[in-house]
Amino acid sequence: MTRHLGKSVGIIGTGQHYPEREVSNHDLSQHLETDDEWIRTRTGISNRRIVDPGTGASELAVPALLQALQNAKVEPSELDAIIVATVTPDTLFPSTACLIQEKIGANKAFGFDLSAACSGFVFALTTGASMIASGAYQKVAIVGVDIMSSIINPEDRTTAVLFGDGAGAVILSEVTSDYGILDFEQKIDGSGANSLYMSAGGSKRPASLETVANKEHYAVQLGQDVYKNAVVAMSEYARLMLDRNGLTSDDLKLFVPHQANSRIIEAAAKRLGISDDKVMINIDQYANTTAATIPTALHQARTSNRMAKGDHVILAAFGAGYTYGSVLMKWVY
Repeated sequence: MTRHLGKSVGIIGTGQHYPEREVSNHDLSQHLETDDEWIRTRTGISNRRIVDPGTGASELAVPALLQALQNAKVEPSELDAIIVATVTPDTLFPSTACLIQEKIGANKAFGFDLSAACSGFVFALTTGASMIASGAYQKVAIVGVDIMSSIINPEDRTTAVLFGDGAGAVILSEVTSDYGILDFEQKIDGSGANSLYMSAGGSKRPASLETVANKEHYAVQLGQDVYKNAVVAMSEYARLMLDRNGLTSDDLKLFVPHQANSRIIEAAAKRLGISDDKVMINIDQYANTTAATIPTALHQARTSNRMAKGDHVILAAFGAGYTYGSVLMKWVY
């Protein structure tokens, strides 16, 4: 069953923001047992951007959101809601959405943070679109932002080479009939909870001298488990978008997957029968920025003319939980 929203809702503006500081594979090799070739051949990553210590997620999110608002020709005061996808909020509370709202002067907006790891942006996008389709809201901002450097062990080669920091944002609004979000499907699967996680910092294991000493506030990933499940989930859910809407890979202009690992992206695209020129990749320069990968990739695709009005675009995500899903859009502008 196709998940129609009931109204045509689409993206009318995009934006992004990264920290200025670049960290190359060579830089990492100075303190990790690794080198540029090892990282590139296994992940596709050459560089990543890392914030200065003490930088909060809202500080990356605000410039990205302001750029998206400018591109959409929407004032902050017009926003009805701000949904922030993140697993690295400035603080557990108040929400990062509250901090962003105050910083940009969105004086009539309500909002909240949404935690779905690397699938966070896709989940937030469909949530915001559904809110507009209900008729209760007109303009909703969706932000994907993560400062992964704050929860990655710099001494752990299995994760330190994979992640970067960044923020992407989009503005949602009702659009011309038959454009915007055409269909979506999403799922959570808690059986994968032990494959990608952070063991301390929540209610089960609050921060203590013991948890800090044991380095339990860093992300842990079982790479092979994540790889196998990510390839299958992203390709199957993207295929679902095509099949139940009567489309083929030839009808698709661009596939925008979560940027977890270049080998995952290549394997998913191969399963879909999509040629390389239809796959959006930015992991080489920015690494895995978790909830920020898809909105930044969309912004870069738009600004580099990788898609135009009327083109079919599929988003696909997979993250901790497990969480996964896909969205089919007909690009608005």
